[in-house]
Amino acid sequence: MGWVLMSEREVHRVEVLSGVVAGRMSTSEAASVLCLSDRQVQRLLKTFREDGAVALRHSARGRPSNNRTLEGLRDLTLALVRERYADFGPTLAAEKLAERDGVKVSRETLRKWMIEDGLWLSRSQRRVFHRPRLRRECYGELIQIDGSDHRWFEERDAPCTLIVAVDDATGAIQEMRFVPSESTFAYFEMLAGYLREHGKPVAFYSDKHSVFRVAKSEAKTGHGATQFGRALLELNIEILCANSSQAKGRVERKNRTLQDRLVKEMRLDNVTGMAAGNAWLPGYILRHNQQFARSPARPDNLHRAVTESPDRLNDILCWRDERYVGQQLTFSYERKRIMLEETEVSRGLVGKYVDTYAWPDGRFEVRWKGFSLPYRAFDPDQQRVTHAAITENKHLSAALAYAMEIQDTRRADEAVKIGKQRSKYTPTGRKPPGPKGKLEKAADRRRAEMAAQTQHAAE
Repeated sequence: MGWVLMSEREVHRVEVLSGVVAGRMSTSEAASVLCLSDRQVQRLLKTFREDGAVALRHSARGRPSNNRTLEGLRDLTLALVRERYADFGPTLAAEKLAERDGVKVSRETLRKWMIEDGLWLSRSQRRVFHRPRLRRECYGELIQIDGSDHRWFEERDAPCTLIVAVDDATGAIQEMRFVPSESTFAYFEMLAGYLREHGKPVAFYSDKHSVFRVAKSEAKTGHGATQFGRALLELNIEILCANSSQAKGRVERKNRTLQDRLVKEMRLDNVTGMAAGNAWLPGYILRHNQQFARSPARPDNLHRAVTESPDRLNDILCWRDERYVGQQLTFSYERKRIMLEETEVSRGLVGKYVDTYAWPDGRFEVRWKGFSLPYRAFDPDQQRVTHAAITENKHLSAALAYAMEIQDTRRADEAVKIGKQRSKYTPTGRKPPGPKGKLEKAADRRRAEMAAQTQHAAE
C-alpha cells in the first residue's frame, strides 16, 4: 500500500471521527467541532466505518483539472503572438487570436503567459517614477505661475480662472488673482501686482500656454516672443517653459489644494464674484502662507527693486505692436480702421510703421518715436464668436459667455448673410469697354464664317 496524501483539514476530520467511533465524543460535539451539520457528520461516519480514512480524502486529488490548458497550447499561442501580435496588448491579442487564428484563450491567461515570457509588462512594471526636482535654495529665485479654471464660487457666480504665483523655494503664494480667463492682459495685471508687492524675481516658470510661448519663430508679432515674454525681457526677468506639468508640480499641487480649501473658505465668508474675491484674497494668502510656507535653504532674497518709473512700467505692461500706414493715413487694428489725423508729423508717415499701445482698461494709443498721434476709429464692431472661430480650451468659458450675450441681443428675424451674400456686388453680365482680346477676335471670325456658310447654303 502506498502513501496517501491528505490535507490538514482532512487529517483533522479523521481525528474527530476516530473519537466518535471510540466513544470519546458524540456526533453533536463532532458537528460543532467540524462546523458541520449532524446529518453530514453521520454521512462521514458511515463512509469512515466502511472504507476507512482513505475515503475522507478528496476524490479529485491527483487528477488533472477540467479547466487545464491543452498540451502545447501555450507554446502555440505565444509563437503566434511573437510572430503577428508582438506589440499588441493581451486584450486585443486575445481577440485577434480568436478571430483570425481560431485560438481561444482568456485575456487574463494570455496576460499571465505574456508576462512570464517577457512579451508584456505588468502595471507595476510599467510604472514610471519621476525623479523629484529639489527646491531652489533662495527666495525669489524661481516663481511658478499657472491658471486654474474652476467653479471657484460654486453656484454663487459663474466659473472663472484663478492665476497663482508660487515661490519654488518656500512654497508660499506670492500672488493670486481671479480673472475671466487666461490671457495676456490677465497676466499683465498679475505681474503688476507682483512687482508692487515683491519686486523682480530671477525667473518665472510656466507651461507652454500661448501667453508665454510662440511655437513659430516667424510669428506676426513679437518675432518669436509673446507680449508677456517681451514685457519680462524689458524688465530683465527670465521666462522658462516647463516640458510637462510634473516639472512645475509645486503650483499644480497648490491649485489642487486651493480647489478644495479656497472654495470652502469663500463659502464660509460668503464671498461672491471676482471683485469681492480679489479684495478678499490678500488676507487668505497671509493665513495660508503662515500655515503651509516653509523656510528656504538659504536666507538670501533674490528679488530686485523695480527701478522703472510708473510711466515706463505702464508702457511695458501693455500690448504693443507695429502697423503699416497706408496712402490714406489709415491702418487696420483688431478689425477696426484707424485713420490718423492729418498733421505735419502724420503727413510724413505714409509707407512707414507706427507703434500701437493697448492697455487692459481699454485705452489705446498710436505713437511715432514716442509721440502720441491723434486718430479716429471706424467700424468699431468688436470681434465676436463665429462658427469659424478657433478658441483655446482655457478661453472657452469666456467665449461661451460672450456668445450667450450676443444671442440674447440678436433679433429673431435677423437675416444672416454668408458667402457672396455678404458682398453687395451683383453681376450684371456687361463687359468692360476696351480692345478685344485674341480669343474674342477668333470667336468673331468663327461666327462670321458660319454665317457665310449658312447664307451660301440657303442660296
